This record gives sequence, C-alpha cells and structure tokens, in this order.
Amino acid sequence: MNIVFFGTPDFAVSSLKKLVASGEDIVSVVTQPDRVKGRGHKLSIPPVKEYALSQGIPVLQPVGIRSEEFLKTVAGMVPDLIVVVAYGRIIPPEILALPLQGCINVHASLLPKYRGAAPIQWSIVRGEPKTGVTTMLMDEGLDTGDIFLRAETDILPDDNAVSLGSRLSEMGADLLIATIRGIVQKTVRPVPQTGESTYAPIIRKEDGKIYWAASAQEIFNLTRGMYPWPGGQCMFKGEKITIVKSRIADTDARETAGSIVKIHGDELHVGTARGIIALLELKPEGKQTMTGAAFARGRHITEGMQFEYQ
Repeated sequence: MNIVFFGTPDFAVSSLKKLVASGEDIVSVVTQPDRVKGRGHKLSIPPVKEYALSQGIPVLQPVGIRSEEFLKTVAGMVPDLIVVVAYGRIIPPEILALPLQGCINVHASLLPKYRGAAPIQWSIVRGEPKTGVTTMLMDEGLDTGDIFLRAETDILPDDNAVSLGSRLSEMGADLLIATIRGIVQKTVRPVPQTGESTYAPIIRKEDGKIYWAASAQEIFNLTRGMYPWPGGQCMFKGEKITIVKSRIADTDARETAGSIVKIHGDELHVGTARGIIALLELKPEGKQTMTGAAFARGRHITEGMQFEYQ
C-alpha cells in the first residue's frame, strides 16, 4: 500500500520504523517544521524527520496543512492509507477523505479515555493503574473515531512520562502493523467507541505547580507525570525548584503541608495533607540537578522549614 505518514516526536518514530521494516511503501512523511530551541537558539529538527531522511523517505514540513497547495500535493501521492502518530495538529476533513483505506491513528490511551494531546502525562497524574494504546479510524472529531485494536499495560510505580511513553511507543508500533495486516486480510474491522470519555488537554507550564495541601500520592503522581516538562514546580524562599524524582515515604502521616520533616540519607522528606513525600532529586532554576540532601546542605535547611505554596 502507498502510505503517507504524519508524525513528529520520538513517540512516532517507533511506528515509522516498524512500517519501514514491514516493507510498506512510505511515499512521504509529513512532520512539523523545524523549531528553534534552547538557550543557544539552535534549529532542532523533529525526530521523525531525522529518521525519515536516514531512510531516504521524502519529507514535507508544511507550516499549515489546510492550504490548497498541500492538499493537492498529498492527493497527488494517491495514498491508500494515511497513518497519523502524534503529529501535533488536527487533520482537516479534506485530507481525511483522501486515502482509499482511510486514516489510521495510533493514540496513547485506551479510548475513549484520555482523548486529546497529552494522554500519557495525564494518565499518570490522575493515578490510573493502567493505560494502553489504541488504533482507530480517524473522523473529524477529537479522537472519536471507530476503534480497530487496543493493547493494555500497567502503569508501574516508578514510571514517569518518559518511561511510559517509550513503552507505549513500541506497543503502538506493533499494534499499527497488526491493524494494517488485519485490514488487508479483512480480519479487523472498526467498531464504535463505548464507555465514558475523558479528556487529556495539552500540558501547560502551570500544570506542574505543586499544591502541598494535596496528598503525597497526588504529588508523587504529578512529579512523575510532568517529567521532564514542566516538572513538578515549587518554591523555597523565593527560589524556583523543580522536583525531578520523588517517592512516597509515608501514606498516612499528618504533618504540616509543605514542611520539611527530616533529611534522610540523600532524601528530603516533606509533609503533605496526607503522607510524606521524599524528594530524591531537585533542580533549582539555573542550576544542576542535585539530591535532596545536597539541596538541604546548600541552603542550611533544618526541620520545620517550609516549602512555599503554589
């Protein structure tokens, strides 16, 4: 089949690699434009573009995908199938209508739960015990299309958005190949989504703010789900701090929310509304990541001192 692949970040690379390995004819890759990133303002290319170029696959990076010119370009490729994996923009109906076999999306949740831009992060933040990937036949709605296949995985206690995303990326790639084979062999057919839907909005910087009046479990979930960006954000004596890594030290203790309970080995233990959270790694703004104990030593922290509310 002639396939046009839409995708941008690392998450999408696994699916593109599996398509190439399966021998499918990838006629073009469509990805987001190169971006200027970091303090050095260096031009950064999307991971999908980097891999596509290494395989000699033509790459398109339209600023907008609703133009007549871009529509004609894709139509001229006569795609049998369009595959969309974390492209980052809503695909307009004019493009959805082009391929003979429709548009398949690999989505990192068990639809209809966590429709939207950031299902991996929000599934961790909201304390889900499991998640997964879904392949669906795209329609004009936001992740509302009929489902082909789903695969589940547990969210492990030490998972963060990076580790879970890596696992789901590989699962999604395998599920995509199984879906395409099922379509060709007529053993897989799309079925409507059922059950209660939830929404996973795009992550914003303020979503990382830590409210110490939450429970230790909730703060632990937040720091894992918001890693690496924006991270669990808090303040200490006017200094902005990102919690890089944490663990739950106690689930039931009643301490003053945000108060430093003790320094234990390399950890800094902080009270919450319910339980104690151990801060293993912190990153003060503009500085390197350090252990909880190193952070405490550098600021002459003693028990009873307080992290500020956000």
